[in-house]
Amino acid sequence: MRVAVIEGALLELRQLDLLASGDSALHRLDPRLKLLAAFAFILSVVSFERYALSGLLPFFFVPLAVCAMAGLPSLLVARKAALVLPFAVLIGAANPFYDHTLQLQLGPFGISGGWFSFASIVLRALLSAAAAILLVAVTGLPAIAQALARLGVPQPMVDQLLFMYRYLFVLAEEAAHASQARALRSAGRRGLGPGPFAAMVAHLLLRSWERAERIHQAMLARGFTGQFHSSRGYRFGLTELAALLLFVGTCLLLRLVNLPQLLGEAALGLLLRVA
Repeated sequence: MRVAVIEGALLELRQLDLLASGDSALHRLDPRLKLLAAFAFILSVVSFERYALSGLLPFFFVPLAVCAMAGLPSLLVARKAALVLPFAVLIGAANPFYDHTLQLQLGPFGISGGWFSFASIVLRALLSAAAAILLVAVTGLPAIAQALARLGVPQPMVDQLLFMYRYLFVLAEEAAHASQARALRSAGRRGLGPGPFAAMVAHLLLRSWERAERIHQAMLARGFTGQFHSSRGYRFGLTELAALLLFVGTCLLLRLVNLPQLLGEAALGLLLRVA
């Protein structure tokens, strides 16, 4: 069962790599543009005050629009973004117990600010995770690392990011092999004591280290000089700058103008005129 879980996680990571190899208009944009756009989106989302809920709702249309334009499966993106839900719930779970400020009265029922801030944390976490996933799905991590380097991030940090991502697959494969070997030798027994678990982790570390050394030697034999090169050519011109300004302007508009509140007030005014 554990082997299946590890292999499933690897398959999902490879799915993002496959999605990043698409050929839509968004895939062909300069990675720096997409990286800055994702940063602007996340910054707009997290800048809302703690009780904000309605103002966050229009931001959910942005990931949906990106999925439609890039041909990405929206359900897959939503499922991956939902992985942050347990952490967001854990962070905001104590808010309803400490913040009793009344924010909304529905007849005999009152909703405190703690529930509003709890829901706001969950929504902001989902939106931020969706933005990061979409960035990887339309760009790919090697291109993102290249964009970071061009934006001034120190090259050693970029290399560490790339190597961590690449060797994550190596570590996961070795973990799957070790778990399968343990299951075959355990004669159906479930669970693992501290001693065998420590031995398996040490064995996994040594096997991963040895395999990483072999992979590095193979990279050097093929002419690796410390830099990763993208197979696509990118340029940041006036078109990319206009697209970035348009996206940032849209995020700024959604941040400053509470569209659901305006629509609600307009609908209420119309109903009052009719009545």
